[in-house]
Amino acid sequence: MPIAPTFPGVYIEEIPSGVRTITGLATSITAFIGTAPRGPVNDPTFINSFGDYERRFGGLALDSTMSYAVRDFYLNGGSQALVVRVTGAGAALATINLPGTGGALTLEASSAGAWGNKLRASVNYLTKDKDDPNPNPNLFNLTVSEDSGAEGGGGTPPEKHFNVSINPNDSRYLPRVLEQNSTLVRVRRVAGNFQIGTARPFETLSSPLSSPLSSPLTATEIFVAATGGADGGVPGVNEYRGSRNGKSGVFALEKADLFNLLCIPPPDRNNNPDTDPSVYQEALAYCLERRAMLIVDSPNAWGALPEGAAAKAVAGLGALGLAGTAARNATIYFPRVIQPDPNRENQLDTFVPSGLIAGVMARTDANRGVWKAPAGLDAAINGIQGLQVNLTDPENGQLNPFGINCLRSFPVNGRVVWGARTMRGADQLADEYKYIPVRRTALFIEESLYRGTQWVVFEPNDEPLWAQIRLNVSAFMQNLFRQGAFQGKTPREAYFVKCDRETTTQNDINLGIVNVLVGFAPLKPAEFVIIKIQQMAGQIAT
Repeated sequence: MPIAPTFPGVYIEEIPSGVRTITGLATSITAFIGTAPRGPVNDPTFINSFGDYERRFGGLALDSTMSYAVRDFYLNGGSQALVVRVTGAGAALATINLPGTGGALTLEASSAGAWGNKLRASVNYLTKDKDDPNPNPNLFNLTVSEDSGAEGGGGTPPEKHFNVSINPNDSRYLPRVLEQNSTLVRVRRVAGNFQIGTARPFETLSSPLSSPLSSPLTATEIFVAATGGADGGVPGVNEYRGSRNGKSGVFALEKADLFNLLCIPPPDRNNNPDTDPSVYQEALAYCLERRAMLIVDSPNAWGALPEGAAAKAVAGLGALGLAGTAARNATIYFPRVIQPDPNRENQLDTFVPSGLIAGVMARTDANRGVWKAPAGLDAAINGIQGLQVNLTDPENGQLNPFGINCLRSFPVNGRVVWGARTMRGADQLADEYKYIPVRRTALFIEESLYRGTQWVVFEPNDEPLWAQIRLNVSAFMQNLFRQGAFQGKTPREAYFVKCDRETTTQNDINLGIVNVLVGFAPLKPAEFVIIKIQQMAGQIAT
């Protein structure tokens, strides 16, 4: 507000420029939903590398198709991912009971699964006040380790929690310490209450395990093993679809701020090699809400036999039920890929391509931008030995008009992504979002402007505000134009931003509405290259 001068002198007033820079958001944060040996359940976990995945979710697992998809994502250029672990019926937390005079202290594994049965715990009283005449009766040291099963004990480095207490008023109250510092265990809760005794656990415990902890603390410590952990059955449709109210399954992503791509590998490699179409349908509707793209894996039966594979793919496309305008946010790839499996002595097996496709998209975004089609000779596929079906040009020509993107193998260039259409990309649909880069560019602009114009809410709705909106949105669009995101030689040909008395009428103002119209000329991929050859006739003098 203007300064009210009260004394003779010089006054300084800072005048706002009206510039509120709109930042382009990430375009290739990929969400994965599937099974894993360990890790948080129905809680999207952000990871930056496959090493992060190994630490949090246990790495490659024979019965986890998601683990292979995440590995493929990083092998092909992926950077940021969200992992949502789902479990089937019967999954249980392993527990460790440390008895004491005032009741047992019950610990439980940090996540459900049989992995928790490898946990070991022990206690001792060599606390900071062990030599004090009146030591704190609530303090003790807790050590938790994970046994790898190797001969001689092995296992991961133990977690040592010193000077922890069972008294809620102490600064090192055990439930808080484990919640914030332990990746292995928590204090068990039942009906909202911690299962913790009124006295410290016994230092010498009755246990079938008699190997002392390999540390200089005390020789009387004895490991107590965890029991009761179980992986449960293969998750079904309900576990994958989840609940919006419970924020589980697909809707666990409600807890995540942003994701751009969604992959849902099959629940099982043998009995359930395909993700259920109803799961894809639920996920597609949710992707439409979140301005994200769903990467659909083609059913295994399409390429199980090379004979007539293209015809089976065309015939089976409708059974997925991914149609209507929502299908602009989905894309499908065929065939599946063949890779060596480290869990089976590197024997070759068939895997879904969604993870590696997401990686190729991330790599293309980083190198060229989201407006570049993630296909072509630059879209090489890493980490595979072959394709389930080696398609020919005529077969590719049979699938492309239906919006089925092909993975191809060429003699010199190897395996590449050779299609860039959405599931609304069928020629007869003539959809304006036929191509993946056009749709992803639109989603990128929408989400960036949605987040970058939140400051407009509750501002006075008149010409000064409209001028600010035009200034800031135009600056954002101009930056994209300079990066080559649009058609056109000039900004006028490439985009427009309109926010004035024509877009926002007096009735809109009375209703508290401001209308902003943003248009752009998208770049569309050169899908077909036609070279015409003509023989020149001899030059005849006339």
